[in-house]
Amino acid sequence: MSRIPAVVPALAVTLATFLAFASPAAAHDHRNVGPYQLVVGWLSEPAFAGTLNGVDLSVTDTRSRGADVASNKPVEGVEKTLTVDVIAGGLTAHLSLPLRARFGLPGRYAADFQPTRSGSYTFVFKGKIESTDVNERFESGPGRFEDVESATAVQYPDKVPSGSDLTRRLDDLQSTADQVRILAIAAIVLGAASIALSLTRARR
Repeated sequence: MSRIPAVVPALAVTLATFLAFASPAAAHDHRNVGPYQLVVGWLSEPAFAGTLNGVDLSVTDTRSRGADVASNKPVEGVEKTLTVDVIAGGLTAHLSLPLRARFGLPGRYAADFQPTRSGSYTFVFKGKIESTDVNERFESGPGRFEDVESATAVQYPDKVPSGSDLTRRLDDLQSTADQVRILAIAAIVLGAASIALSLTRARR
């Protein structure tokens, strides 16, 4: 009898851990497209800039068993007919990626990439799910899937600048170098003009 109270907390922790990994992540966007339900988010949450991650997609058929996504039939083969475009923030250029089926997880798909900038991201799925045409846009934000966060806060022991930070620093250095070069050329020109003027006066 005395052992039961000690076992209950351990069972509760185990159950909570199982549910966290077995069920779709809370920070995902849910949408019905025809008879199918799409659940979209990040493979790894939270998502950090400069860390390998990817698009997480689940596809189920709502006609199979009911409206509850947990009881719907997984739809397989979507990686052959659907692609995803990734767009960061307000950029117009996009990254087009194929989907891969996740081993041992029917109806679950991924598109791997490394987000290099913190902020909002958009996933645009194009193609078909079985005979249904798909052109769906999923944007990160409150109530959907999370924006990408800066990794600085969780870096230890050293803080490593992100790729975008390094790019900005290089741009700043390049701008400074260009300014120094212009000033040096101006100084040389002024020096040459001063020498020429001195020689002219000396001849007179």
